[in-house]
Amino acid sequence: VMVRLLLLLAPIASILGALSITETFHRNFVIVKYGDGRKATGKGARTVSTKMMSPTKMKRKQNDESGNQNMYVRETAIVVSLITTVFLVFFTWHCTWVASAAYSAPSLVLSATQNDGSKVVFDDFREAYGWLRENTDKDAKVMSWWDYGYHLTSMANRTTIVDNNAWNDTHIATTALAMVLPEKEAYPILQSLDVDYVMVTFGGLTGYGSDDMNKFSWMVRIANGTFPERVNEKEYYVGRRRFHGGKQGAPALLNSLAYSLCYYDFGKITTDVGKSTGYDRVRGYEIGRKNIKLEHLEEVMTTEHWLVRIFRVKKPLNLK
Repeated sequence: VMVRLLLLLAPIASILGALSITETFHRNFVIVKYGDGRKATGKGARTVSTKMMSPTKMKRKQNDESGNQNMYVRETAIVVSLITTVFLVFFTWHCTWVASAAYSAPSLVLSATQNDGSKVVFDDFREAYGWLRENTDKDAKVMSWWDYGYHLTSMANRTTIVDNNAWNDTHIATTALAMVLPEKEAYPILQSLDVDYVMVTFGGLTGYGSDDMNKFSWMVRIANGTFPERVNEKEYYVGRRRFHGGKQGAPALLNSLAYSLCYYDFGKITTDVGKSTGYDRVRGYEIGRKNIKLEHLEEVMTTEHWLVRIFRVKKPLNLK
């Protein structure tokens, strides 16, 4: 959706910006050429009291005042033009950098630079989609947040519950509801949707910020908007409208399905030297729930860098 907005609004923003910059340069160049701009606009010179002043002194005074004023006006116009030019140069440099860093690489394959300058490639998404394609039934249904719907359909060749073109608010809210409820309460929803696998993205190990825990706030808001009788957004907050997954986090958040799946077995991992186990590099806290046990789902696949985690939904006959 954001990419579509960029495509639609970028030309409008560019034209408006170009008009404002053109008008700024035009006014400044007129001032630099004609002084204070009065000659360009056809306005006469300022009148000065001639009482008790000879014509020669009056003319000299007018010339001095006009010269001083024009000098300051010209200097201001030159400074404004130079600053605008510098901004344009930096803007061009910034756009070039954004294009090379963000838009020239595929979104599926991520990369990062280590402290020694070497590059690390994270190919976890293709690894996960390849695993689904090769190790699950062709009619298997995979539930994930809607961001990954198109990828699952095209690369994993599996049916998804919601995708990037889902317009049914209730359907999206149902998926969000399953993610924000505890596992025991979410399991009937997964059964009603006939879900075989649940996929989550997690960046706490590598520092990948666009994972499901950072999108959790939207899941809560969407679920609360459609199912207010089952989800109370305030129960997930700590303090003043703040989500926190650490030890002081709200029980509703710490017990949610999305939290359980993202942080499953993460409490045993040491991510940074000097930090306790279960330290989330993205959020910057030690997770509040380490001994996570699953009853209705089981882990079947976690990619090399833990960016994608896949869990199988157990059938009712397998329940204890």
